[in-house]
Amino acid sequence: MNKTRKGSFKSFKPKQKGGYLKLVPDTSVIIEGLLSKKIEKKELAPHEIIVHEAVMAELESQANKNRETGYLGLEEIKKLRELGAKRSFRIVFKGHRPNDFEIKYAKSGEIDSLIRKLASEEKATLVTADKVQSMVAESKGIAVILYEFELEEKPFVLEKYFDEITMSVHIKEDCTIKAKKGKPGGWQYLEISPDVLDREAVKELAKTITEETSSRTDGFIEADRKGSTIIQLANYRIVITRPPFADGYEITAVRPIKKLALEEYKLNEKILKRIEAKAEGILIAGAPGHGKTTFAQALAEHYLKQKKVIKTIESPRDLTLSNEVTQYSMNYGSSQEIHDILLLSRPDYTIFDEMRNTEDFRLYSDLRLSGVGMIGVLHATKPIDAIQRFIGRIELGVIPHVIDTVIFITNGEIDRIFSLGMEVKVPSGMTEADLARPVVVVNDFNTGKLEFEIYSYGEETVVIPVMAEHRTSTHKLAEESIKREITRHASKADVEIISGNKCKVIVPKGEKGRIIGRQGENINSIEKRLGMSIDVVEEEEKKPGKREERTTILPYELRIDKKNVLFMLGHEYAFKEVDVYVNDEFVFSATASKKAMLKINKHSPMGRELLKSTQAGENVEIRG
Repeated sequence: MNKTRKGSFKSFKPKQKGGYLKLVPDTSVIIEGLLSKKIEKKELAPHEIIVHEAVMAELESQANKNRETGYLGLEEIKKLRELGAKRSFRIVFKGHRPNDFEIKYAKSGEIDSLIRKLASEEKATLVTADKVQSMVAESKGIAVILYEFELEEKPFVLEKYFDEITMSVHIKEDCTIKAKKGKPGGWQYLEISPDVLDREAVKELAKTITEETSSRTDGFIEADRKGSTIIQLANYRIVITRPPFADGYEITAVRPIKKLALEEYKLNEKILKRIEAKAEGILIAGAPGHGKTTFAQALAEHYLKQKKVIKTIESPRDLTLSNEVTQYSMNYGSSQEIHDILLLSRPDYTIFDEMRNTEDFRLYSDLRLSGVGMIGVLHATKPIDAIQRFIGRIELGVIPHVIDTVIFITNGEIDRIFSLGMEVKVPSGMTEADLARPVVVVNDFNTGKLEFEIYSYGEETVVIPVMAEHRTSTHKLAEESIKREITRHASKADVEIISGNKCKVIVPKGEKGRIIGRQGENINSIEKRLGMSIDVVEEEEKKPGKREERTTILPYELRIDKKNVLFMLGHEYAFKEVDVYVNDEFVFSATASKKAMLKINKHSPMGRELLKSTQAGENVEIRG
């Protein structure tokens, strides 16, 4: 059972001659439908009800925008006219329709002022459900009936359709009532009532839901648009759609069926350590209905147990969290307001539920770069899709600083976890060393294996999947052919196919020069015959984590063109690995091209730093 507000009267007693009672209701009372209820219960017996034209104008405006509150108010006026014929009281309309100024400042009290003025002129009793309206009227000596609210036990009108395994209920005109039953990723769409509801029945149900929301302390109308209304009522999220936006009246009510703790996801020690100590830019992605929000709730409660300050950004508010967590609604505050509030309130983590548009992604990025731990929830069919939705909205180089972990949820369980980083490298599949550039690398968190690379290519940003390592029969044949060719010039060779047109050859120390040949003539000939780019390394270079300390300072010629910073070395250094130092500090290693040249895009982070160093006259050395 849920607690609903119940009406009670607080009156400034009107003095009417001969018991003649005139009432002037304001918009709040009309929309709530309070007058007709009290007259039906014989708690009020008016002789005349005077409705201000401003009230009618406001209701008409809302109804024209297809808002439920407008229809509720007009239905109440119609009902009062019918009651007037039965109970012998009349309804009259007085006052002028509001002008543009009064409409513009309606929320500031201009229309309320018109209604109070009419009540005073007519020596009538003002009826309102607005406490401020009541206080202003009483201070001016106007008789007032204030309808306040107390709590009473009352079930939600759709509660009868829900059981312990019902995820959502779907009601549409001229259709039977259906529901999704089960759990995320394992549900069935079933008919739960054979009754077919016509348009009027669904419309009446929508009206009842809206009225109940207005009368409950745990109810919010999150958004009321021309063709739709979004309501959060207790732990139910209700979406009402109507023509012309939809082809008919429809009501969808969603309720979480289970609240899980993070421990129930059985995360390994590695991911738990990352979540607790390092991950501060988390994306939770997955298809609709697969349990993203449930996992976000579990994560929020986990951080709360660690004595962290948690806030949420939602549209609408539907996360079920402890009272200690403050939930902000995007429907009632602008991005700038939420940004300012979060920075001033200093949360440790903010959960951004249901990120949809560019404004949402930019707000997430801005807060993350400001130092706030962010957990974003968004729809995606694949883990990489979640990252791609940031491309074009923020700079490519910023992405790893905004997102460090992507958690993909399928069927209520964690399916994949990706981690992000930034490297300056030659993208996979490219062959020339001078094509090195900043690359966003996306790795499988559990295995550490590279899955995707994101980088700029010309004017475009590309997302390239890195093929999983697998040795097909074609690869084996290619390896044997390359090995036979290389062993003509070396005592032995190990071949590793990197991609369809690139391979790596490991030869004994001291034999690399024989394979390369003078000015690269030999390796160029081999590559031409095999139709494949070959990267030749010596055995010691294969060892991970070890880099040969190079001390020989190489002469070079520096050139700067429109796009690149170019270091021109002697021809004998073609295909040689060299190190770049600035003021005796190691910057990066690279392999010179076949023209013995290092080419760095001057608009890349590395290029900008080198350009700045050379222009400042700093000591830039190339060691080989």
